[in-house]
Amino acid sequence: MAKDIELAILFADVVGSTRLFETLGDQRARAMVAICIDVMRTATEQHHGTVIKTIGDEVMATFPVADDALNAAGQMQKQITAHAELKMDGQPVAIRIGCHFGPVVLEARDVFGASVHTANRMTSQAKAGQIITTSATVERLSPEWRASVRQIDVATIRGQGTEVALYEVLWQTEDVTSMLPAIALTARDQRRTLRLRLSVADREVVIDQLHPQVVIGRADESDVIVRGNLISRLHAKIEFNRNRFMLTDQSTNGTFVQIAGQEEAFVRRDTIPIKGEGMIGLGKTPDVESPQTLRFVCEEA
Repeated sequence: MAKDIELAILFADVVGSTRLFETLGDQRARAMVAICIDVMRTATEQHHGTVIKTIGDEVMATFPVADDALNAAGQMQKQITAHAELKMDGQPVAIRIGCHFGPVVLEARDVFGASVHTANRMTSQAKAGQIITTSATVERLSPEWRASVRQIDVATIRGQGTEVALYEVLWQTEDVTSMLPAIALTARDQRRTLRLRLSVADREVVIDQLHPQVVIGRADESDVIVRGNLISRLHAKIEFNRNRFMLTDQSTNGTFVQIAGQEEAFVRRDTIPIKGEGMIGLGKTPDVESPQTLRFVCEEA
């Protein structure tokens, strides 16, 4: 009997397996792929996941918890990169991993639905050694894992026509460290309570610890709706994280940020900190006279 459930769906496959067979021959290449599959299966089972199927050099697995999926994905990458038997021309064999959290139909030990296609699409977006996931997964991660992801792009899901933000999971220790330069807050920073007032036309919203995120765009489901030909449906978001305000652009045309006393910054499918006060332009330089220009002020509550 079919059952509707929400799960993390993970796909992992060996990059360049065709070249493996051409270079090493069938017997040795099959042995190396088998090692990779075994590593993937073991990591899945050790982190409370279920291997749904293996297809050639690919594994499809599900996890009830998003953290478990990334724990397994990180373990796969580390063990395959370091495995003594997984070398070709002196270079480690590489895998790529895609993951998405969403609703699926569970039936006869298999899973079906749009979420499965989205997870598979994440794998096709990943390069060798990468783990790529979606905002739906990121939203369900623990603070520790959320601090180890960064948005890198936006992709259209084939057959669905929707844009999905792509997040890279920084599974290597040095990558994680480089993304956390401000992790050690001073005692004064920890005591401060900050808020950001964001206004456009006659509307104002407040971003703070109780309301840590707003989405800006022309879509009706945006928290702050701004209409315009250059503005994407879900154009950008501002998040309060680690006592800082971070703006993430998710658009086609990018976002312009003018902080008082600084040069204007342009961000497209990337993240930058905002502080002090200033203006934000969606798809174009902010104009003080334009009703589409957003104004912000960071202050202590």
